[in-house]
Amino acid sequence: MQVTQSPNRSFIAPTRWALALVLTLLLGFGLAIRLFDLTDLPLDFHPTRQLFAALKARAMYYQTAPGIPDWKRDITIRQYETEATIEPPILESLVAATYRLTGEHLWIARIYSSIFWILGGVFLFLLARDLLSLDGALVALAIYLFLPYAVIASRSFQPDPLMVMLILLCLWSAVRWNRNGGWGWAVLAGLGGGAAVFVKFTAAFFVAAALLWAVLDRYSLKQALTRLQVWGMALLSILPAAGYLLYGLYFADTLGSQFSGRFFPQMWIDPFFYFRWEGKIALLLGHVGLALALLGLMFLRSRRSQNLLLTLWAAYFIFGMVFDFHISSHDYYSLPLIPIGALSLAGMGQEMLRGLAEAVSGSGWRRAAAHLLLLFVVVMTVWDVRVQMKSVDYRPQEAYWASIGQALDHSASVIALTQDYGYPLVYWGFQKASIWPDYGDLQYRDRAGKSDFASRFQNLTRKKAYFLVTDFNEFQYQPELKDYLYGQYPIYLQGEGFVVFDLTHPLTP
Repeated sequence: MQVTQSPNRSFIAPTRWALALVLTLLLGFGLAIRLFDLTDLPLDFHPTRQLFAALKARAMYYQTAPGIPDWKRDITIRQYETEATIEPPILESLVAATYRLTGEHLWIARIYSSIFWILGGVFLFLLARDLLSLDGALVALAIYLFLPYAVIASRSFQPDPLMVMLILLCLWSAVRWNRNGGWGWAVLAGLGGGAAVFVKFTAAFFVAAALLWAVLDRYSLKQALTRLQVWGMALLSILPAAGYLLYGLYFADTLGSQFSGRFFPQMWIDPFFYFRWEGKIALLLGHVGLALALLGLMFLRSRRSQNLLLTLWAAYFIFGMVFDFHISSHDYYSLPLIPIGALSLAGMGQEMLRGLAEAVSGSGWRRAAAHLLLLFVVVMTVWDVRVQMKSVDYRPQEAYWASIGQALDHSASVIALTQDYGYPLVYWGFQKASIWPDYGDLQYRDRAGKSDFASRFQNLTRKKAYFLVTDFNEFQYQPELKDYLYGQYPIYLQGEGFVVFDLTHPLTP
């Protein structure tokens, strides 16, 4: 007689002890791979964004740290004061506070981000268990933890891992409130959502989607407007970020310029915008993974779960259309799609496991073989990511940038065509420099209607003594600049991987 797998029984973890073991292995492997090669420099993933945060954390630390040379303290704090303020520096403040106990170690931020992502995995598992099945929850957790992109991105020094964790807390709490009601879940959902938006404004799309679904799935719009718990969730999710926004716009005057140049509706009619966007998604999920995630929505047996995931996909689409330039050029803007994609893929995964349970029923060795194969997939995925991390050692970069800063004597007036907007030069070389735009920035400026080499060169090099070039690939993309520098200015200094032009003594008057 054929045995049918109960929808409430797990194939992966059929007992509580097995479930505890599987969760321990998944979360343990997930944290361990993120802490592998811990002390390597944060140049493996969007170094500009990571060093932007690192400089802020260092400046906070240097303000009170004893034994820092005055010239280093001055360069670091002046750089911090000139940087744009976008999100509140929560992670930077936490890292700076830790520096006061441990000394300055960049890898501390990697530990915090990794822990945030793992905690987000706990909330994702609890959410998926409510929406799907236990097997579906384990599949969602495994995808969330071990997608290669997720491993690299989730240990980066930027607010996104913390934001994703808080979105998942909000989402799980909203689902619980939708099912059970109660002020406890309402407050937790509101606080989680409010904290997520406070950490990074872009979380608002996903928080709004989660709370709107939770409310309108439970009440009609007219009923919702009369419920105090609904108003409580809304206020808690809005007030923290609204307060920070008002302060930044009208009191500190630090946010006004940050909301310009992010929205280009003309891109909506450009088919290549959608191809670039899909290419960024493919970095996260893969082309096949994206297709399977969307197909996985059809495998969800609960209309309630299906509606929630459709709402989250719709929120991601609206978010991408609003931040059209960044969604098609910055892959980490799509990081919230990883838990959404994991939940969608889990719908298909749980159905596969149900079929597998039936296929191996009554045969102990086949069941054991199936479990070993599933473990093999996880272990080899972790191994592949380890190989990727180990393939490049960025540690020599520290000495390279320090040597350039020393050659320029740290105080020279410099403009630079250099990697990562000059942040490595500032961080390890302690050399402040104005940045000559790269080819991508020039395209961005052209889109905004700002273009003219002669006036650009005159404006950007005014009162500058030297023009530093370290990014020679980018130099080749700008032949007009290259020909002009070699034709008009003498070489002041040249070394391995850099050249410095003397702007104060042009070759022709």
